[in-house]
Amino acid sequence: MATETAVDVVMPQMGVSVSEGTVTRWLKQEGEQVEADEPLLEISTDKVDTEVPSPASGTLTQVLVQEGETVDVGTKLGQIGGSAGGEAAPAPAAEPEVPAPPAEEAPEPQAEAPEPAAPEPAAAPAPAPAASGNGKAFVSPVVARIASEHGVDPAQVPGTGSGGRVTKKDILAFVESGGARQQAAAPEPVQAEAPAAAPPEAPAPPAPAKEAAPPAKPPAPAPVAAGETLPGETLEPITAMRRGIAEHMRRSLDTSAHVTSAIEIDFSRIVAVRDKLKKEYQAAYGVNPTYLAFVAKASVETLRDYPYVNAEMRGDSIISRNFVNLGIAVELADGKGLIVPVIRNAEGLNLLGLARGIVDIANKARNKQLVPDDVQGGTFTITNPGGYGTFHGTPVISQPQSAILGTYALVKRPWVVEDELGQDVIAIRPLMNITLTYDHRLVDGALAGRFLRDLRERLEGWEGDGE
Repeated sequence: MATETAVDVVMPQMGVSVSEGTVTRWLKQEGEQVEADEPLLEISTDKVDTEVPSPASGTLTQVLVQEGETVDVGTKLGQIGGSAGGEAAPAPAAEPEVPAPPAEEAPEPQAEAPEPAAPEPAAAPAPAPAASGNGKAFVSPVVARIASEHGVDPAQVPGTGSGGRVTKKDILAFVESGGARQQAAAPEPVQAEAPAAAPPEAPAPPAPAKEAAPPAKPPAPAPVAAGETLPGETLEPITAMRRGIAEHMRRSLDTSAHVTSAIEIDFSRIVAVRDKLKKEYQAAYGVNPTYLAFVAKASVETLRDYPYVNAEMRGDSIISRNFVNLGIAVELADGKGLIVPVIRNAEGLNLLGLARGIVDIANKARNKQLVPDDVQGGTFTITNPGGYGTFHGTPVISQPQSAILGTYALVKRPWVVEDELGQDVIAIRPLMNITLTYDHRLVDGALAGRFLRDLRERLEGWEGDGE
């Protein structure tokens, strides 16, 4: 039967550049039945959040890594089946009880009152073993970081994890219960002495005697220490994905010379073509040809004439390409993350192919079905915050790319056009602002301006019905 043979659940290798992962949620609990390939748990890396399927059918007999813990690739997370092996585990626990003979000798010292006093000093060194102890000595990076932020010694926190290990839930519960404040009680009086020095300045009443002296300013509020909260605030540990985003964005700003140029585009022709294709695409292919798909198609075609916008600076060299791996920024649920999956070889796709590709990668991202390879290798990125009504922005380049295109809200506004007589008239037109943020080390402002000009000409003069 499935439960007779133990099958290990391990942290999977989620790409060549991924060395660790964080268990964000167990979808099954110990003792629950699970089928092969059924989602078993969710993990997070610095690149993606994804579900891990069960490697076998059976009962989840062990959960070794708790939610919130970060471990290396290949680490055993739990076990499916092997109930017999699971029962054998208590046997070692029984072995420690074999030293019962010393317990029989213990009664003799108990008979003498002075003898029990001797063991008490021995209890003093007990903290030392606890600090270097067994399961509690090892804590995940997440737990260590939270403990450091709150000034908590993990060895003093009761652990509920495997072997008494301190988990993320344990450390947060300890902090919320006031344990961190109790541990920090000693240093607090020292901090209190600083403000205490202010009262001695109270004798400054003579200052009023000096009319020129300004009134004393009230002492500034003490700064809030890292990890501490004020009333009304909520502490939320940073996720692996958010930490990865923060590091990537900071590195990009430290690496590239960011410049943003913008252009207004009349989408009248695109609106007409889209209205014509929408029913056909949805009925025949189940795909909605969004404005983003039109911009993506026009951008890929324009990149052929501007290889530096699709290039990369690699050391002292410039790497140009004859292909476009198009990244599309996708927001995850509740704004908890942003990910950029890639449509590979986008230059070979027509409008329908790009529209379908955008929908597919967005669904995979939101359903946690991406793998790290899906978000690597991009050469040019499009981000689309305009769906929320924004009309301008300055996106951050995704390294090591040299540019990112931003699309914004499509709005109807008065626009000066020429009538059939060649006269300037005001008409209502659907307009969109599009920005190009580029690395000025490689892309000059004039080159970026020409790229945007040609992109506008393609969109305003769209030819055909989408091919």
